[in-house]
Amino acid sequence: MQTYTKNQNLALLVLRIITAAIFYVAAYVKFPFWSHAPEGISPFLLFTTRFLSIAEPLGATAVLLGFLTRWAAVGLIIILVGAICVSQFVYGIGFVMPTSPGWNFPLSVLAGCFILTVFGPGNWSIDNSRVKRN
Repeated sequence: MQTYTKNQNLALLVLRIITAAIFYVAAYVKFPFWSHAPEGISPFLLFTTRFLSIAEPLGATAVLLGFLTRWAAVGLIIILVGAICVSQFVYGIGFVMPTSPGWNFPLSVLAGCFILTVFGPGNWSIDNSRVKRN
């Protein structure tokens, strides 16, 4: 079990809250795909969007609560790598675009998830309370 200072615990908690909020919003915009699929969308893309509308809030909840945080962060990293690859290689979106978002934002969120993977959730988490009981 790692030991953290109060400031480190606060920083990891803030990172968990921000990361979870980002993924909750990302999932929220995908929910309309359950009731109405846009015309011309491929079945694979529709399935992927629907899958992510479930996976993203589950991962976000785990990160927010600090439950299996490292595993949840790895799962979110996989989602973000996929998002970056699709942005870059399928749609040709650059790192920073003058008129629209590039993939610099997903890369920043990926960095936050990487920090959670390496350092864990901090003391203010379910993971930490589970370790203390054992």
